[in-house]
Amino acid sequence: MQRFFRSPRFLEIALPIAAVLIAFAIGGVLLAALGANPFEAYWVLLSGAFGSVNGLTATLTKMTPLLLVALGICISFRGGVINIGGEGQIIIGALASTALALWLRDLPGWLLLPLTLLAGAVGGAVWGGIAGVLKARLNVNEILSTVMLNAIAVQLMNFLLRGPMLDPDQIAAGTNIAQSEALPRSVWLLRLAPPTLLHAGVILALVLAVLVYILLWRTTIGYRIRTVGLNPSAARYAGMPVPFYIALSLTLAGAFAGLAGAVEVTGVQHRMLEGLSGGYGFSGIVAALFGKLHPLGAIPASFLFGGLLVGANKMQLTVQVPSALITAINGLVVMFVVASEVYVRRARRRAGREAAEASLVSDTDRASAEVTAGEPQTDSATPGLKL
Repeated sequence: MQRFFRSPRFLEIALPIAAVLIAFAIGGVLLAALGANPFEAYWVLLSGAFGSVNGLTATLTKMTPLLLVALGICISFRGGVINIGGEGQIIIGALASTALALWLRDLPGWLLLPLTLLAGAVGGAVWGGIAGVLKARLNVNEILSTVMLNAIAVQLMNFLLRGPMLDPDQIAAGTNIAQSEALPRSVWLLRLAPPTLLHAGVILALVLAVLVYILLWRTTIGYRIRTVGLNPSAARYAGMPVPFYIALSLTLAGAFAGLAGAVEVTGVQHRMLEGLSGGYGFSGIVAALFGKLHPLGAIPASFLFGGLLVGANKMQLTVQVPSALITAINGLVVMFVVASEVYVRRARRRAGREAAEASLVSDTDRASAEVTAGEPQTDSATPGLKL
């Protein structure tokens, strides 16, 4: 029984759950320090996210961009590169999809909608690909490049929404609120449970999660991405173009984040506006890590953290505590999940060494038994007389 509880398989399941519980325990201490009842606050959070139809649909709506970003994070991390640029890629994807939808507004919806989503994915792919090429060709640290590209994307958004893409109605009214013109209704994603905001983008995200799993574990490209991520030197020795797959990993991650921006524009906001990214680029990293960087594991993880985002707003209104506390809890979850992953890897290596030692001992005993069996036996009563 003790060996079971120390096994890597058990720890791989139990430690992330323990990480969440520890993070919430520390969050409870922070809530108490703010003068709030932790049990009441967490009850409001959970009931607000999962306790009603409105809460569940809101959670699924929040889950959609989180899952799309998390899928891209799974690809990039499996490829050995860290994508911190989800926020910027979401913004660029949303800008690209908005610009195309407004430019080609006269096209029929069955053609304009997929083109709009594709424009978002391409915009995000270009933004992620910049960091990928810099990493692959010049060995520029992808953490620094993606963070700086986030800042550039924000400034580009500010310029466009206050200039070329500013809503003409805002100009006519003299209000100049930084937002684009409303998208044509032909590109609005289908609402699955009106009047809630739940839209068909959640189905797209779930289908893509399965496709990313197939890509990473059932195709040659996915195998090479994972090989480059695990051991670039071995991949290079095997003849794989390592720089290409590094750039491809960040490009695909950017494409999924850009698609998240396009889905948010066409499914929820129906126009481009400031703050559209909503922190999904960073929360998606948390969901991917909690899902063990597995596309299918990212589904429940995104649902959980989508619920936390919804419940945080309810908790802020009801208990009068800042919703930023959830951001702090997310950070604690990341820290503890990463720490648990390190512990699991050490446990896996320890189990491997123990298995190797046990195998060595078994082989030694077997060899000794074979040598003993091959020696000539003698009669104990007559020493030296062979039987």
